[in-house]
Amino acid sequence: MKLLRYGPIGAEKPGLLDNAGLLRDLSAHVGDIDGAALDDATLDRLRALDPNDLPVVEGEQRIGACVGNIGKFLCIGLNYSDHAAETGAAIPEHPILFFKANSAIVGPYDDVVMPRGSTHTDWEVELGVVIGTTAKYVSKEDALNHVAGYCIINDVSERHFQTQLTGQWTKGKSCDTFGPTGPWLVTRDEVPDPQNLGMSLDVNGTRMQTGNTSTMIFTVAEIIEHLSQLMTLHPGDVITTGTPPGVGMGMKPEPVYLKVGDTMDLKIDGLGHQQQKVGQDA
Repeated sequence: MKLLRYGPIGAEKPGLLDNAGLLRDLSAHVGDIDGAALDDATLDRLRALDPNDLPVVEGEQRIGACVGNIGKFLCIGLNYSDHAAETGAAIPEHPILFFKANSAIVGPYDDVVMPRGSTHTDWEVELGVVIGTTAKYVSKEDALNHVAGYCIINDVSERHFQTQLTGQWTKGKSCDTFGPTGPWLVTRDEVPDPQNLGMSLDVNGTRMQTGNTSTMIFTVAEIIEHLSQLMTLHPGDVITTGTPPGVGMGMKPEPVYLKVGDTMDLKIDGLGHQQQKVGQDA
């Protein structure tokens, strides 16, 4: 299934994208696409519905983040061998973890707004993993059974804030609008191998990032196993799993960063498309 949330910010409704590309309303069957609706039993109940019996949502609709009321927004850094190479960083021994503030979360087509003073805002296409059932001390062999589904995330990053303002990466990762998520939550039964997904990001129509989840240093299963030894992962938690090469910070001979008016286009096989325009905070 492709589950999504549509409508104005703060008033999104649950929906389903059918095989014909029509948006269908799920409000009569679930309150929201959030942690309470992501367990296997609820997803099976939604999967059993005939989409033709669901109301078609007419007219153009804003698409919100595909998961509501996200619990933890967990991020893995330097998780692609080719991306680590372009930044000159050593291959990490364990997954690098940082958090992104939930106030950064926006829809996949909402504007990305650079904060005041930003001169180093960068792009990062990433595979997002949405937890569906509680995971604590799980093995990598069982880890994917705790996944509700997958989505696209743009881990937008202000590199000066991230590296020069003293402290953790969170400073450069948590600015408002720096977490476009969606458009859909694609349930795990439709993603048989999360380690074989092509991904790309264009800026103003020019290809910047091309990669595949096969070059992850730590697989999705290994990430879940590792994190679940440190903390309980709850339904509705989101993990974004790192980015392939081609970020602005790694461009040669000089880094390239986003400017007001730029447009980013992101794709991951089977997970849809995002597009954001870049603005500037007043």
